[in-house]
Amino acid sequence: MRTGAFVYPWDVVGDPAAPGLLADLGLAQLTLASAYHSTRALTPRHPGHRIVTAAYAAVLYPPDGDRWSGRALRPYPAGEWAPGDAYGEAAGALADAGLEVHSWVVLAHNSRLGAEHPGTSVVNAYGDRYPWAPCIARPEVRAYLVDLAAEAAVRPGAAGTELESCGWYGLAHLHAHDKTAGVALGEREQYLMSLCFCPSCKEGYGEEGVDPDELAAAVRGALEPVWSGSGGLAASALAAFEEPVLAWRVRTARTLQESAVAAVRAAAPPGFRVLLHADPHPHRCGADVGTDPAHVLAHADGVVTPAASVSPFAAQARPDTALVANLGVVTGMGGSPATLVEDAKRAASEGATELRLYHAGLASDPDLTSVREALRSLG
Repeated sequence: MRTGAFVYPWDVVGDPAAPGLLADLGLAQLTLASAYHSTRALTPRHPGHRIVTAAYAAVLYPPDGDRWSGRALRPYPAGEWAPGDAYGEAAGALADAGLEVHSWVVLAHNSRLGAEHPGTSVVNAYGDRYPWAPCIARPEVRAYLVDLAAEAAVRPGAAGTELESCGWYGLAHLHAHDKTAGVALGEREQYLMSLCFCPSCKEGYGEEGVDPDELAAAVRGALEPVWSGSGGLAASALAAFEEPVLAWRVRTARTLQESAVAAVRAAAPPGFRVLLHADPHPHRCGADVGTDPAHVLAHADGVVTPAASVSPFAAQARPDTALVANLGVVTGMGGSPATLVEDAKRAASEGATELRLYHAGLASDPDLTSVREALRSLG
């Protein structure tokens, strides 16, 4: 199977050995970040640094001044962690090493945007804002994300793009110095804590025949036994709301995804491949956004999804659909490079046509040695 890996510009820029090392792994493709959220990242081989602190979500190239002139919501240029056209410099070095480069674009995940424009954020049933999670129902947020997708995806030399967080974001973010694990929240609780009650979402619930204030009260009531430790989620109080609420959220995510993919295609040359990071369960929030497999594959060229989630997409795939299984290869982050051959074969049996390895820049030398050996074994 065709295999690629994720990488940041700062893994490559300033390290003349990096492109050759990555090419020697046996990869066909590097998915290179062009718009990325705040992070603190290890660079275990770089000759100039070991820790890169990206202080806020930024584009890793010079944004188009004409596109963003006069707009309140606009991308932030990166600071010293990726100055100038770091993406372009890294992409050129990787291409010179014989590697195909695709852009990696993170969309609805931006803490600085929420801090500077609080009205753009998801608001939970208790009135708490999530500044890291732009609400994709807000018209100004949607317009910003669609234009960002087109600009950050179609970079010089890129043969395709992978759009991450192109849908709902929610509670599960691992915010800076995160301290939210005092009460264990399962998937249902996470979902309820991720429902948005901003003015746009309240209006949307109303369109589905749901009183948003009654919904918020029902969410709080259902969660009360969880907070108090007196029992599990009181889900029965939500039964009347679940179907219309999910219908609103699915419709909102679908139309954003359609618009983002269309904007990228309009800006891209022929043959440019557009993939979405996706989860086959529509209610899910996060980097791998909840989608309906049939719908997303009717618009995008394929998906990047956790290896365990490939089969629902495979059931809806066309012969030319890219079904990319995302496999962790950083042992310290829960990945398993030692079982890559076994995991790759299992993913292929579920319908995967490609592999994406997370993450070539973060992995240790022993992890990369295991990757190199596994890819040679896979042929």
